[in-house]
Amino acid sequence: MTSLNIKALGANLGGFLAMAALLFLPAGTLDYWQAWAFLAVFGVSGLAITLYLMKKDPKLLQRRMHAGPTAEKELSQKIIQSIASVGFFAALVFPALDHRFMWSPVAPYVSVAGDVLVALGSLIVILVCRENTFASATIEIAPEQKVVSTGLYALVRHPMYMGALFWFIGMPLSLGSWWGLFVLLLIMPALIWRLLYEEKFLAKNLAGYVDYREKVKYRLVPFVW
Repeated sequence: MTSLNIKALGANLGGFLAMAALLFLPAGTLDYWQAWAFLAVFGVSGLAITLYLMKKDPKLLQRRMHAGPTAEKELSQKIIQSIASVGFFAALVFPALDHRFMWSPVAPYVSVAGDVLVALGSLIVILVCRENTFASATIEIAPEQKVVSTGLYALVRHPMYMGALFWFIGMPLSLGSWWGLFVLLLIMPALIWRLLYEEKFLAKNLAGYVDYREKVKYRLVPFVW
């Protein structure tokens, strides 16, 4: 096993344990079946993505490992990534507090539907990674990079962000919280800001992207925007 694979699996385990702490400590209990179900779905999905990249595209795995605010070069992107990180933490902690104090409980079938959305988000990420080996976690251009217009890229210009949108809608529901959806008010402006910045960057630096942008009309949600 390569050092990259060990690092990637370690990051998966570390992320899983951190999410468990962010859920069960604020909840004040381990008797939180929604959290266990979410961790199972998200944990298995994350591991599946990592194992797929380990086998099929180690270069993309390495690109995806280089992520977060410190990995970005532009100050605006550091800010956006910081907001996104805070939003992700809030999407875990706030529903856990909601569970503890019973602010806005949801029906069990809603939590199951949330888990389905989380799983669909992960499936979208895998499909994007399969289609686009340049799907880096940072905004950059690789020397050999080309425009990808097949698969989900034929529907929307930013399918990876579409997968993230499924995650952020599904997470609070899967964790049993209606009020957790308000975290989207923090995350969506940052996601849209990053998406628009990335489009300008790609149009300026990636040959063929302007033509692709004219061909595929929708950015994030098919037939909507």
